Amino acid sequence: MNAPMLRSRLNVRLADLGDANDVARLDAWVMATENGLPFHRPKWLLAIETGTGQIAHCLVAERAGSIAGILPFHVVHSALFGRALVSSAFAVGGGILSTSAATTRRLAAEICDLAEKWSCPTIELRGGSMPGGGWIEKRDSHANFLKPLQIDDGAELLAIPRKQRAEVRKGLENELSILTGRAEHDLDRHYPIFAESVHNLGTPVFPKSLMSAVLQDFGDDADILTVLHRNVPVASVLSLYHKGVVMPYWGGGIWDARRLRANDVMYYALMNHARKRGCTHFDFGRSKTESGAYFFKKNWGFEPEPMAYAVHTADGQEPRDINPNSPKYKAKIALWQKLPLSVANRLGPWIAKGLG
Repeated sequence: MNAPMLRSRLNVRLADLGDANDVARLDAWVMATENGLPFHRPKWLLAIETGTGQIAHCLVAERAGSIAGILPFHVVHSALFGRALVSSAFAVGGGILSTSAATTRRLAAEICDLAEKWSCPTIELRGGSMPGGGWIEKRDSHANFLKPLQIDDGAELLAIPRKQRAEVRKGLENELSILTGRAEHDLDRHYPIFAESVHNLGTPVFPKSLMSAVLQDFGDDADILTVLHRNVPVASVLSLYHKGVVMPYWGGGIWDARRLRANDVMYYALMNHARKRGCTHFDFGRSKTESGAYFFKKNWGFEPEPMAYAVHTADGQEPRDINPNSPKYKAKIALWQKLPLSVANRLGPWIAKGLG
């Protein structure tokens, strides 16, 4: 009788994100692996590093020369919010992508070792395979919203629930026009709208360099759709395209967008634009449970899917708190909303790049 074959050893290493061959191999694996997200891709890691200065890394687990799992992450450093290893920074997803529970546990153990070595008291996994053990899991704080696209523009409109469909119809009567692209002038139209939108919410705006890097690195897998009223931009969204799914990612509107229903028209137009690009699903992204955005997405006919996050902290340490809904930020948000927009736009990127 032949002796049973010994199982190959699982080896874990840090990827060389400066090596084009290593990057291409990792990217191909993510694209071929179920549950692989754009936030697992090396191009996301490198775009974040370019746009914010937060250093990108990726742990790779291999067995017999084949990839068995990865854990992409950034070393996020902020004078205001401290240090953390975040998978992945500025993303609504990421975490461990692996083919087995054993691989997940090994990758989780490796990043804990790195956190201790690099003096990072917090590790954040935004989705992915949950490692268990001493990790704190949260399964009820956020939900994601995903549904199929319809066969044509008319069917897409009819698929929107009646009350929300009425808002879209009102917007379509308001002399709105749509532009799409990924050139510098598209970003120049988009960024001031996004900056004003987040300022109205009381949060600092991300650096323009971050969005520029994402557009550059993702190529045709990212673009900007802008809604104009009489040639004036009023709403805009930067979207990612991944495995047949469109993901509106950084979007917003100026104050007048609400009156014009420009945001409603924007998302409806994006659905039609994405379908014509060959997409089959619309991913409305994550929202905090029971928030205004959560109910807005439900009004569009999307059903919430709970998301799992995991956090690990060094002994005796509290997890970092970057939740804008946290009570300790209430007064700061109110103050930020009162700042002149020009001042907020100068200070915001420096603050926001440390949020991760």
